[in-house]
Amino acid sequence: MTFPAVVLFDLDDTLFAHRAAVERGIRTFTSSLGEPYGSMEATELAGLWHDLEEEHYHEYLAGRLDFEGQRQARARDFAARHGVTLSPEEASAWFASYFEHYVAAWTLHDDALACLDELETAAPGVRFGLITNGDLAFQRRKVESVGLDGRIPVLIASGDVGSTKPDPQIFHHACRVFGVAPEQAAYVGDRLRTDAIGAAAAGLTGVWLDRRAAVPSPEDAADAAALGVRRIAGLDRLVGVLPR
Repeated sequence: MTFPAVVLFDLDDTLFAHRAAVERGIRTFTSSLGEPYGSMEATELAGLWHDLEEEHYHEYLAGRLDFEGQRQARARDFAARHGVTLSPEEASAWFASYFEHYVAAWTLHDDALACLDELETAAPGVRFGLITNGDLAFQRRKVESVGLDGRIPVLIASGDVGSTKPDPQIFHHACRVFGVAPEQAAYVGDRLRTDAIGAAAAGLTGVWLDRRAAVPSPEDAADAAALGVRRIAGLDRLVGVLPR
């Protein structure tokens, strides 16, 4: 196998520092609100908000909530943990205020652009794309805000395609966009099952970006091994694990 003609990336927490922006955003927002939100330690506060994002965003991806509905649910449940009851309208306004703090913290991971440079040096002519689970307009706003659209012009979002990772359809759709067979492409993402195993099962080279030294479940570990998933701790290791 030769070096991939196309290298595809997940967006959030792969190139875009989503988790860090979320944690900074919720801390600065709740600090501006004061009591009763000041009763929770910063680490616990960020952990609760992250857990609610995981829960309700996946409800949106599964079609059980619309995009605004999952935002309302996150705000409502977070406020309820602090003894505050929000109506749907109040929850939307609460989330919108938080969102301003989140946007102010948007940035790329430090190794993102250097990784693209290294890939272009290793394989002149290599092309890049993004596959993300989420709303196309919202994800495009992130990409443009951090200037990533100048390096990666192709953005494929589940909300536009109609299938979500790890469904093979979204990976195959991306390959068709670039006019390559799956075996000519690699996909890099921070979620083992959703990103790396999903891509490898679809015939791409799957790379798990494990920044947090996670311990996979036995099932995930077995599937990753069977599918030849590569594992890296940072994007500076990517070139070294791609097929040549």
